[in-house]
Amino acid sequence: MACVACWLQGSLERVFPSSPERETVPLSLTLVRGGRLSLQVGVRNSGREAVRVAVEATAPDGCSACVRRVGWVPMAHHNPGTDREHLDGVGHVPGLVPDPLHPEGLVVLGPLETQAFWITLTAPVGTVAGDGALRVRVAPQGEPVRELVASVRVADVTLRADPPLPVTHWFYADALCDWYGADPFDARFWAIVRPYMRDLVEHGSTCQYVPLLTPPTDGVKRPTQLLRVDDSRPGVWGFDFADVRRWVRMARECGATYFEWTHFFTQWGARAALRVYRDNADADSLLWPPETPATSDTYRSFLGQLLPRLRAFVEEEGILDRSIFHVSDEPGPDDLERYSAARALLREAAPWMRVADAQSHVELAREGATDLPIASIASARAYREAGIPAWAYFCCGPRGPYINRLMDTPLPAIRLTGWLLRRFGAGGFLHWGYNYWYRSQTRQLIDPFAEQSGVAWPDWPYGDPFVVYPGVDGPLDSIRWEVFADSLQDYALLQTLGVGEDAPLLAPLEGYDRFPRDAGWVERARRTLLCAL
Repeated sequence: MACVACWLQGSLERVFPSSPERETVPLSLTLVRGGRLSLQVGVRNSGREAVRVAVEATAPDGCSACVRRVGWVPMAHHNPGTDREHLDGVGHVPGLVPDPLHPEGLVVLGPLETQAFWITLTAPVGTVAGDGALRVRVAPQGEPVRELVASVRVADVTLRADPPLPVTHWFYADALCDWYGADPFDARFWAIVRPYMRDLVEHGSTCQYVPLLTPPTDGVKRPTQLLRVDDSRPGVWGFDFADVRRWVRMARECGATYFEWTHFFTQWGARAALRVYRDNADADSLLWPPETPATSDTYRSFLGQLLPRLRAFVEEEGILDRSIFHVSDEPGPDDLERYSAARALLREAAPWMRVADAQSHVELAREGATDLPIASIASARAYREAGIPAWAYFCCGPRGPYINRLMDTPLPAIRLTGWLLRRFGAGGFLHWGYNYWYRSQTRQLIDPFAEQSGVAWPDWPYGDPFVVYPGVDGPLDSIRWEVFADSLQDYALLQTLGVGEDAPLLAPLEGYDRFPRDAGWVERARRTLLCAL
């Protein structure tokens, strides 16, 4: 008697260890050239013995299919601040939740246990439009092999590659060093960093963070500055951009089109100068005391000598118009005077530099404190009503009905991100947590497979600090990261087909907290867009 049941389902519903068996329903999938889509294979063992199950997928002609096992990680609590109707995993949390994707198509399935496999189907740019089938082979040990089939249509449209939406995630070189036992920037490090850079681009993150200097965000970090600084002559600094150049060129080889540079002043109000080091191997090799004021003569002189060299570098590399510069992250209304003074210093030393900073308060933007505000989605409406162009971001919050990509954010809400960015004309998107594998505000490494809040829940919600897990020689993606990437592809599709923010199709999207929440809305909207092609 067969004890293992299997089925295909879409990508927007999590499969938990105790999820029930589902009926197999026909799946009809539509791809675009240069695009991708995600779906899942569910497998349920109703027997009393463990069963070894293998899953393989065969893509239609011209396409490729990648099968990965969905792993589980413990989630001790739901994230607070959200009503039950806007939470996923109710009844499963506390408990194990699905998130990391392991590069394997095999599992030993325990009694009364459900497992999911994630399939990513890709159509290269040159794929011939037409109809085909995705065939999934499920082989439970000791039971007959089953074949699951989904119809696949490749639409006669190719995603436009340019101009891409600027999307950036803060990239923690220190986390790579600490997890993999590498030194910045030795041979081991350079080998490890490349697959992470490539992973960003493959998931629609078009911008590569460049740690020109050690980032001043979220605590005092291990020194990881690409720029080598020589202070052997008093008051005169020498700069070696060799590692900066290697970083930028590697990122371009991986497909990055934008570059985000380290904030030039400390976080939350630009109170102090950055910690700049003589040697990454020596955390005590500071060029000045850490409390040195942001607009001190010392730091003013340093920036006055550095920034002309930086301009020459970005011009040589041809990336000046694709570079994003910062003053200080998340200044508040009480920081306006300090922030404005720091901005004035940069304007004096680098009048060519346009700066962008995350700002939750529209009052700062009204004062013209930054050239390009990056608005919290909670305040995006205020920016639009004030007529101030802005990027968008979320960080720890807002929660409740807003989009986010936390461990208990419903996957349809994550998938709507790209649609909402298009609907409300966001100039770009920023998130702070690509691979922050530390205890909050410290240099203490955590095990991301056991802890996803930086040991800071409830202030830091589960799922905010990172979207990838450390693998043997590169990143393990999460299902949140995959669905987010699919949402950015939806943005690209809307852009390719010329669907503007006022299009009737997007009218149901009324705000970052008011949008259709059923998993079928995206598929129906995509079908509407592609049915005539």
